[in-house]
Amino acid sequence: MTRIAICCAMVLLAALIIGLAVGLPSEAAPSPSVISAQDRAFLEDVEHRGILYFWEQTDPATGLVLDRADESGSRAKGPSRNIGSLAATGFGLTAICIGVEHGWIPRDQAAERIRTTLQFFATRAFHEHGWFYHWMDVTNGERQWDSEVSSVDTSFFLGGALTAAQFFSKDPDIPRLAREIYERVDFPWMLDGDPYILSHGWKRGKGFLKYKWETYSESSLLYMLAIGSPTHPISEQSWYAWQRPLYTYGPYQFISGGPLFTHQYSHAWVDFRTRRDRGFIDFFQNSVSATRANRLYCSNLHQSMALSFGPDIWGITASDGPKGYRIYGEIKSFEPVDGTIAPGAAGGSLMFTPDISIPTLRTMRDEFQDRLYGRYGFVDAYNPELKWFDTDVVGIDLGITVLSAENLLSGDVWRWFMSNEAVPHAMDLTGFSAPPVEASADAPKKTAGKAKRSVAKRPTQKSTR
Repeated sequence: MTRIAICCAMVLLAALIIGLAVGLPSEAAPSPSVISAQDRAFLEDVEHRGILYFWEQTDPATGLVLDRADESGSRAKGPSRNIGSLAATGFGLTAICIGVEHGWIPRDQAAERIRTTLQFFATRAFHEHGWFYHWMDVTNGERQWDSEVSSVDTSFFLGGALTAAQFFSKDPDIPRLAREIYERVDFPWMLDGDPYILSHGWKRGKGFLKYKWETYSESSLLYMLAIGSPTHPISEQSWYAWQRPLYTYGPYQFISGGPLFTHQYSHAWVDFRTRRDRGFIDFFQNSVSATRANRLYCSNLHQSMALSFGPDIWGITASDGPKGYRIYGEIKSFEPVDGTIAPGAAGGSLMFTPDISIPTLRTMRDEFQDRLYGRYGFVDAYNPELKWFDTDVVGIDLGITVLSAENLLSGDVWRWFMSNEAVPHAMDLTGFSAPPVEASADAPKKTAGKAKRSVAKRPTQKSTR
C-alpha cells in the first residue's frame, strides 16, 4: 500500500472511533456560548493586558516582538533579553487588530505599526525561498541562537499578516505587503523532495532539518496555507499524508501528537468548527476532547500534588518550569509532570471549553493575585508544590490566550482570517464539509456600550469580579 492509502485507512479508523465516542455534529451553526457579564469583563481584562505586551514589547523599527519579557514590563534577564520571536510577531499582528476593535489602540497608530512590520519582512528581513528565521535580534532581524528557517513559525507569522490584511483591507499598503509576503513563500521547496510532507525547516550551510511534519501537531495552519497558496501550492493530498495517532484518556478519545498547545495554535486562525474533512474528523471537537482530557489528567493528580491541581486548577503544556522551559504533556511524557501549571493551557482553550477554562483562570487570579496576574496578564507558569512563581511572560502564550478569548467572545479573528481566499480554498480542495449555516453570526456578540480604554494606559491591578 502507498503511504497515502495507509494514512487514509488510519484516518477512517480514527474517525469511526471518535465518531462513535462524541457523535456527529449538527448541520446547523454551532450554538453560541453564554458568557456572563462578569466573565466577559474578566476576559476583556485578560485580553487588554495581553495586548499591552504586544504594544510595548515590539521594536518600533522592525515590528519584531520579543520572545519574552519580565512581568513588570522590563526586558527579560539572561540570553532572551533581545530575542525576537517570529511566531510571537504573528500573534502580535493579530492582537493589535483586536486592540483596535475594542478601542484600546488608535486605528492610525495600529496601522502604522503593522505597516512597519510588514515592510520590514517584505524588504529587509532575511528569508530563504520566502521562509523566515525562528529567532532574530529584535532590533535588526539578524539570526540568533543558531536558528533555523522555520516552516511552522513562518505560518504563524503569516496568520497574523493575513489577518491584518483583512482588518485593514482599505489601507493602501497593508493588504499588498501581506499578499507579497505570502505569495513569495515557496511551499514545494519546503517539502525537501517529499511529495507530501513538509520539513520543520532549513539551516544555512546544513540544509533541511531531518524532522518532518508527519504527525498531527500544530502544523494544520501551515498545511492549509501551503495547499491554498495562489503561487506555490502543494498537493491537497498532503493533508491526508500525516499520521493521526488516536489516544484515549478516561472517556475522551482524540487524535494527538504532543502537548495541549498543538491543539490550539492553528485554531486561533483557522475556523474548523463543525467541519469535517474526508476522513470525517472534526478537528475543533478533537481539540475540545484533548482539553477535557488534560483537565481530567490534572484532576487525577490531585492526591499526589494537592497544592497544584484541583477541581478548578488544571493546565499543563509546553511552558516555563522551575528548571527552565519544559514540555509537559498528559499523553506523551516529554517531561515528568512536577506540579507546574501553565495558565496558557486553559487560556488557549477558551474558544473550545469556556465552561472549564474560565473558572480555572479566575481561580488562579483570585487565589494568587499579583504573584500570578500583573501588567501583561498571567505569568507563564507557576508551581505551588515547589513554591515557584515565574517572573516572565512569554509572547506566544499570551498570544494564544488573547486570540482564543476573542474568538470565544466575538469570533472576530476567525472571521477576519477566513476572509482570505487561500484557506477556504484549501479546505475545499481537501474535501472539508461546507461551513455551517450563518457561520458569521454564531458567536456571542460584544456587550453594547462597553468602556474603551487606551492600551497605552496600564490596566488596573484591581480584580474584575
